[in-house]
Amino acid sequence: MSAPPREPATPAAARACPRLQAYLERARRYGPIPVAVVNAEESHVLQGMMEAHDAGLVEPVLIGDPRRVRALCGTLGRSLDAQRLIAADTEQEAARLGVELAQRGEVAALAKGWIHTDALMHPVLAGLRTGKRVSHVFVTELPSYDKLLFITDAAINIAPDLAIKADILRNAIDLARLLGVERPKVAALSAVEVVKPAIASTIDAACLSKMAERGQILHAVVDGPLAFDNAISAEAAHIKHIDSPVSGDVDILLAPDLNAANILAKDLEYLAGATLAGIVVGARVPIMLPSRSDPPVARLAAAALAVIMHHEGEERA
Repeated sequence: MSAPPREPATPAAARACPRLQAYLERARRYGPIPVAVVNAEESHVLQGMMEAHDAGLVEPVLIGDPRRVRALCGTLGRSLDAQRLIAADTEQEAARLGVELAQRGEVAALAKGWIHTDALMHPVLAGLRTGKRVSHVFVTELPSYDKLLFITDAAINIAPDLAIKADILRNAIDLARLLGVERPKVAALSAVEVVKPAIASTIDAACLSKMAERGQILHAVVDGPLAFDNAISAEAAHIKHIDSPVSGDVDILLAPDLNAANILAKDLEYLAGATLAGIVVGARVPIMLPSRSDPPVARLAAAALAVIMHHEGEERA
């Protein structure tokens, strides 16, 4: 009699992130999806994808210099016998090939490898657009906060105006709801918690709050402007006499621009022990878009999110 199939392994680092671990277990129910790893020529990239493969989440399609990819896999003690390897001489060619695989339905998601974000996103925006704006969300687990934080947009939209912020926010709300937060609480961030005409982000934040009240942004409680301390701490809001349904219970942090979101997320990662699962939403396929320096556990969590988005996103929509 043959032995029963072995359960996919869960890396110890993932077990240290219990909220993200719940999504890993949820994603495993579906089995692995094919993922194009664009420019897979870096050890963290390969280790993260191989761990996602071991966890039963992905079947990596590795795009890059075959000689370098094989050498790195050898260094990691990994075999490439079960993985498809596609040759690409440059990061631009790797990105183009990854997008073409997605267009043909040969992969269900993309993963950023050793490639700059703009080099990856240029062909994505040309070939994988939908009717939605494309934006980025960091799904963030912190040991000091009792639920996940969704930080947006830290990678795609550089200096969004009010209309773009509304689109970015709708994407983040859709993702949060897909992941089980039925009515997320949103803080539209600025430097201060009052409207000041000289600080444009305070006006945008106040408009977004009113738009949510009037039904222009659905399925969320939106308040702003809120400074970060007032968003994350009910005590800070109380001391400043701020009465907000969001303060101390926030789910989504909408930053005023890419710089603010990126700095905030990386501050939390390096100074507060956060784990960041970076994902691009709004394209035809999910795109895992962590920082190139992120550890494998962050890539593992992003893979789980991509599986859930692939299988449940259309159903939810």
